[in-house]
Amino acid sequence: MPRVIAIDFGLKRTGLAVTDPLRIIATALDTVPSQGLIAYLKAYLAKEAVDGFVLGLPKHLDGKPAGIAPNVLALMDVLKKTFPAQWVVTVDERFTSRMAQDTLLASGKGKMARREKGQLDRISATIMLQGWMSGQ
Repeated sequence: MPRVIAIDFGLKRTGLAVTDPLRIIATALDTVPSQGLIAYLKAYLAKEAVDGFVLGLPKHLDGKPAGIAPNVLALMDVLKKTFPAQWVVTVDERFTSRMAQDTLLASGKGKMARREKGQLDRISATIMLQGWMSGQ
């Protein structure tokens, strides 16, 4: 069974997570500069079978789209055009950053290790992907 990739998009960098081929486990994949995201995904899809993308759509507590939401929706259009064989779904990513921070603190990593911002993006993408998998 092909994998699924989760994308936690940011204006500077994007966190990625991926399922195992059986879609049992979500694992942090990488953090890439957002400008290089499509090139990264093209290279990844050239070597791995991927069924689709789970794209985090940021929302405020009241459910209204957050300020970056138009950028995420534009990315969704680019993904659909660039990878027409793969599906793209959006998921509510509220609280994933906070959950990622809590996870990082609970991991016992030192203060310097926790400062690497890309780590939070990867963990957020993983949490988002696990949530999506739970709903399937």
